Amino acid sequence: MPEILEVEDARALIAAEGLGREIASTFTPDTWYLKRGLTPRTARSALVGRRFAAARRRGKLILVDTEGADGPGPVLGLHLGMSGRVVIDGVEAGDPLIYASNRDVPEWRRFGVRFVDGGALYVRDPRRLGAVELEPDEDRLGPDAFELTLRHLRSVTSRSNAPIKAVLMNQARIAGLGNLLVDEALWQAGIDPARRSDSLSAEDQARLHRNGAAGRTPATCRGWPPCPVLATVRCSSAARWPAAPRSRARSTRRNLRTTSHEELRWARSLSSMPTTSSG
Repeated sequence: MPEILEVEDARALIAAEGLGREIASTFTPDTWYLKRGLTPRTARSALVGRRFAAARRRGKLILVDTEGADGPGPVLGLHLGMSGRVVIDGVEAGDPLIYASNRDVPEWRRFGVRFVDGGALYVRDPRRLGAVELEPDEDRLGPDAFELTLRHLRSVTSRSNAPIKAVLMNQARIAGLGNLLVDEALWQAGIDPARRSDSLSAEDQARLHRNGAAGRTPATCRGWPPCPVLATVRCSSAARWPAAPRSRARSTRRNLRTTSHEELRWARSLSSMPTTSSG
């Protein structure tokens, strides 16, 4: 499943290659992919003649602001689901998938727009578990994992007796953390994923915060990956950590950084398993 890193790659590709281009038509062959009342007709009416003005992200939800001659338009929400990838003019965001096909099968193009200049943006999703919506409710999500503060983490973990892993993956509490990144953060913090969330001490919470999203953005990190969520990576001038292997993924024209499973295995090999805390 795409993690916040892959979703950020997709957002960055839209920001680099999709903004300011007038939309000539929409491509909506799979009506099941359109959610929360969106139909092919309403998508066409909302988007044609407008341009993408900005690409934002909250957790794993990509938010694309639009604008037209009459001012700001609706916000387009993109969910990548389990195997979705954003493709613009043949450039694919993120690394090739290892858990789904990377073939460009026309039937897997679930949604897209064609630009007046002849280019196109579309979402390719073999497993068909992503979604597209207009005017998504951003407030249904918690704060973005890149902006998570220790204070909020303490508030979230102290108020639930559910397993800590389930609490961290609840998108209404913290937006953007998925299975892989939560496992990695708990592994580095030495905390049992099944441990009750409200049993964490102040020291546990601080250690988890240090090993999670410590209030940074992708741009503040040096090297791989583009955020501090994985504790195996030390972003700021850590000379003792060797350089990550170069990603084999196809780079975009703006040299967008990608993350690969090869690099994840490399990162995990750099440190030993910490002692697990169970209570």
